[in-house]
Amino acid sequence: MMAEAVNEKTAQIEGSELAHTELENNKNKTMVEEGSSLLRRLEISVAEAEKRTGKNTVNMQETFTVYLVETRPIDAMKEGHNPAPDSLWRRYSEFELLRNYLLVTYPYIVVPPLPEKRAEFVWHKLSADNMDPDFVERRRVGLENFLLRIASHSVLSNDKILYHFLTKEHGWKEAVYETGFQAKADSRIKALSATFRVKNPDKRFTEMRHYSDELQSITSHLLRVRARVADRLYGVYKVHGNYGRVFSEWSAIEKEMGDGLQSAGHHMDAYAASVDDILEEEEHYADQLKEYLFYAEALRAVCRKHELIQYELETASSDLISKKQQREELATGMVRTFSFKGMTNKLFGQESPEQREARLSLLEDQIVEGEETVKEKTLESQEYVKCAWVDIQRFKEQKDRDLREALISYAIMQISLCKKGIQVWSNAKECFQKM
Repeated sequence: MMAEAVNEKTAQIEGSELAHTELENNKNKTMVEEGSSLLRRLEISVAEAEKRTGKNTVNMQETFTVYLVETRPIDAMKEGHNPAPDSLWRRYSEFELLRNYLLVTYPYIVVPPLPEKRAEFVWHKLSADNMDPDFVERRRVGLENFLLRIASHSVLSNDKILYHFLTKEHGWKEAVYETGFQAKADSRIKALSATFRVKNPDKRFTEMRHYSDELQSITSHLLRVRARVADRLYGVYKVHGNYGRVFSEWSAIEKEMGDGLQSAGHHMDAYAASVDDILEEEEHYADQLKEYLFYAEALRAVCRKHELIQYELETASSDLISKKQQREELATGMVRTFSFKGMTNKLFGQESPEQREARLSLLEDQIVEGEETVKEKTLESQEYVKCAWVDIQRFKEQKDRDLREALISYAIMQISLCKKGIQVWSNAKECFQKM
């Protein structure tokens, strides 16, 4: 009976791992099929994590984690060779720098998010310590997924900085800063101002921003519910250990019933002990939901950038209209609205013809410049909308596919857990019948 329980536990865990592995394989296959030139040339992985100790910028000792990024040329593998992978170590902060660069350089793209820096939405038996080995392992998987997402993107995969990040041990940071991406970053205050002052926002982007808010809210609520369910499930499993203890103690005082009670107790103990591995495996599904929790902010960033472009276009258009009105008033001598200039003219007399001609000439130059600015901003806005909407549609297709697979796999795992509980009590029933 004990052997059956062990075999049953092994089969359940293997089934859960198989479902998770199949999900990851499907995701990786989909990424390759998206036509990325980089994934066609390189096999990319984050192979392992390692804890290290060093000194920070203020010369204080700190403990941090580094991740081994490995790449291997696809062509060599196709030819039957198995070359050793090129490898280098990266800190989490370096992944952050890469993503920040991509956000600024490609504002119209929903840039894949990084895994969480510190654990959130965890059930109470899991550690929230960012140095916990289980958490570090899940983050390693998340960082690999981040790189595969980028390397599968038709635009991001062709960025030279990404290639430097994957293949150059030193000098890649300098290459990032040389691009001047930090100077291109729009300030949060400027973006916030644009949000409230745009007069004619694009309805599609407004709706997409509201959608991203709702996606984040629903996903965070789902993760909280899952954590509560995990807590309760943990309690149910562990209480079965009490059955095992009681049955074992009872078997010591029963001669004819002893073997049956002892066997039933073994089944209960094995069932209670299996919950730790099961719920740790469940965290992988939670991490997939968390990815889209963080994707919501990336989607909002695309919408905010469009609002800023729209605001700049409206400001340039308004300024051009004002300049044309000033030219008309100066040319006709008719002031349509109250102005300081009109008041000074009444008090001190009209300008001389030479002064008026000079002002007209200046206004003409400003109008020409303003028309060029409006034209540039209009083209920029049109191009941004075109590119952003294409990438948003790509993201939506990816999201639907990924979340469908994750939720189906989660449901399969829960069904498997329920079947396991039924099997444990069926085995216990057989033990009781043999008493």
